Formats: sequence, C-alpha cells, structure tokens
Amino acid sequence: MEFTLSNTERKRLVRPAQRIVQAYHMIEDGDRIAVGVSGGKDSSTLLYVLTALQRQLSVRFEIVPISLSLGFAGMNISPLVEFVGKLGHTLHVKETEIGKVVFDIRQEKNPCSLCANMRRGTLYEYAKELGCNKAALGHHLDDAMETFFMNLFFNGKMGSFHPKTYLDRADITLIRPLVGIEEDTIERFIATRNIPIVTNPCPANKKTKREEIKQLIDSLSSQYPDLRQKFLHAIQTTNMGDFWATTV
Repeated sequence: MEFTLSNTERKRLVRPAQRIVQAYHMIEDGDRIAVGVSGGKDSSTLLYVLTALQRQLSVRFEIVPISLSLGFAGMNISPLVEFVGKLGHTLHVKETEIGKVVFDIRQEKNPCSLCANMRRGTLYEYAKELGCNKAALGHHLDDAMETFFMNLFFNGKMGSFHPKTYLDRADITLIRPLVGIEEDTIERFIATRNIPIVTNPCPANKKTKREEIKQLIDSLSSQYPDLRQKFLHAIQTTNMGDFWATTV
C-alpha cells in the first residue's frame, strides 16, 4: 500500500486529529503508543491517521499495533495483518478467552460492559509488556455523543469520556485522537481506500443499547445536520467541571 493522502483526507481526517492531539498534548517526544486494532473501520482509520501524523509531526514516537483474539471461532485476521504490514508496522496479537468468559462462563445478559472492561485491561497490560507508555483507541465524535446520551438516559448523569486520561492502576495514558471526527467521515475513508474490514463475530454485535442511541442521534441529525459539530464545540468550550469524568 502506497502511503498517500488526498487533500480531502488531510482536511477531514488528519488535520482534525492533529488539532485534537495538540489541544490535549496527546503525543510527546519519545512516546511508544499501543494502538488497539480490531479490524473494524475505526481502529484501522486510527492506525492510518497516526501513521500520517508520525510522518509529519515534529515529535518522534513509535506505533505498536495490538489486536486481541477474543476466542470466537471463525475470525480471520489475515487481512488485518496484511493491512498493518503495508503501513510499515508489525501486528502484535494477544490470545485471550474473553469471549468464553463473558458468554459461556458468566453468561452475561448485558455483556458489552464486562467485555469492554476485560478487553481494555488486557490491552493495557499487554501494552506495558511491550514497553508502551500510551494506548490509543479509535473512539470518534459519534462515540462521544452516544456515551453522553447513554449516561444521561440510563445513569442520570452528564458526561462523556475524556480525549486523554492517565490510568493510574495501569500506569498508562489513554488517548483518543479521532474524537473530533464524525463516523460518516471514517466510513467514507474506508470505502474510498477499500481498506479490509474484519467481521466481528460477537453474538451481541448490533444488539445493544448503544445501537439504539446511535439510531436516535441519526434521527436528530436528519433534522439538525450540524448537531455533531455543535456537540464538539460545546464540549470544547463549556466549563462543566467533571463533565469528562463519567464514562459508560
């Protein structure tokens, strides 16, 4: 894969990510950043964007792509391995039994929260083993909005995740460089570049409360087209104290 970027990709992907990175001081000289890649559109876009920033930022940092095998049968990650290699990186794969624990042993009725916590814990632990001091996740603007509404509707709280968080228990800093980018932009990028997507075999995929909130936001956006950008402006300019402190 020849690593090139069109003017549209620079304008809609790389520059917004760079603004977020610089606004929250996400990347510093000497960082070794673990990038969680699942084979989905968000994490693949994150890896592509960070590779672009690695080539143009004045700071020097390393990228360490990590994929977690959750133990589901029939998941072929060979397209992901090839994609990561064409960007000039080596994919580190960590075998786990998270899927078995969540669905077979615990038999969770609402499995997503436990699964997410286990995945992140495993990612951070493996990242530290590989000498990383930061971990990057592919959460985008729509994810931030969905988290806000989920906190409001289901927990009676106002807040979303922070673009940059130091996790003292894991002794690692979590960054989300795509938090200023809309999901639709990512989808168009993936389609234009024909980047391979690894199908998620999780039994709960597309059957969650988050999916309901996603549909609600899409409905609101049809009436208020600039809703996402207004949300981004609000969270960047409003002093809400611990607004960022609550997550789902």
